Amino acid sequence: MSSKDRDGLKVFAGRASRDLGRRICEHLELPPGQSRTEMFADGEIIMKVDEDVRGRDCFVVQSTYHPVNAHLMELLIHIDCLKRASARRVTAVLPYFGYARQDRKDEGRTPITAKLVANLITTAGADRVLAMDLHAAQIQGFFDIPVDHLHAAPVIVKYLNAMREQMGDIVLVSPDVGNVKEATTYADLLGGDLAIIDKTRKSDRDVESTNIIGDVKGKTVLMIDDMISTAGTMCKAATLVKQNGATDVIAAATHPVLVGLAIERIAEAPITHVAVTDTIPTEGRCKPIEDKLAVLTVAELLGEAIHRIHHNLSVSSLFRHHGK
Repeated sequence: MSSKDRDGLKVFAGRASRDLGRRICEHLELPPGQSRTEMFADGEIIMKVDEDVRGRDCFVVQSTYHPVNAHLMELLIHIDCLKRASARRVTAVLPYFGYARQDRKDEGRTPITAKLVANLITTAGADRVLAMDLHAAQIQGFFDIPVDHLHAAPVIVKYLNAMREQMGDIVLVSPDVGNVKEATTYADLLGGDLAIIDKTRKSDRDVESTNIIGDVKGKTVLMIDDMISTAGTMCKAATLVKQNGATDVIAAATHPVLVGLAIERIAEAPITHVAVTDTIPTEGRCKPIEDKLAVLTVAELLGEAIHRIHHNLSVSSLFRHHGK
């Protein structure tokens, strides 16, 4: 039994994050927490923790990607199970937080589902939350418990810096106005220029003309976002910058949501590299783009945060240079 095991730290992984949970435990030199999740014939989930957690500091790693509701419910049950087994503290580790884009009322008679999910996690018994690249920073305030919000920037920047020499002149392109702050941050970290794609709606039928504010000619374009969902905006932006003289296009994102036609669009787009992290598994989904895809792990980053939380050390140094 390791010293970390003896001092009460336990890391469990839900079915949505088994591999990531295993990598985190390897970084911590800690055996994975033992639990079982099974499904009744009627679709109900039953959870069983197979070891003593009384008085222990427990972390549950579970991303809530598709099927979002099933993975969310499993997380809630896992938290409740640990609390009823007398765990001293339970921290919900959310590499990817589903419903994050429903963070405000865009029109009347609509919910703020991100707040509802925060309430559910708190009510289930979580004492703390550790999240990675929330789509909207204000979601931290939706929780009535402490939240540590990490960014994958150190992992992505390390990968891009390894390619920096062969890129030549680079320009960080924001595919829409909403991503300008993120693009500016990466431009500062990587030492590149900034360009913005300006979309102008031409009619009420959603036909848009697109212009580039900034110079991309003869440069390697980097497009970095918190997630790639349908990849529509990103792939249109890649085509546009190539038409305007960009020599190469590289995309990166923390969360490979990759729904709808995302895989097909990326396969056909003039993008040579796509870097994502393992907050959401990509195995079995990305064969058409495997020659373009690089999957980076955030296990060390999350593992270090878990270590610091457990030992009541500062977590802020892990994201101080990339605060939002």
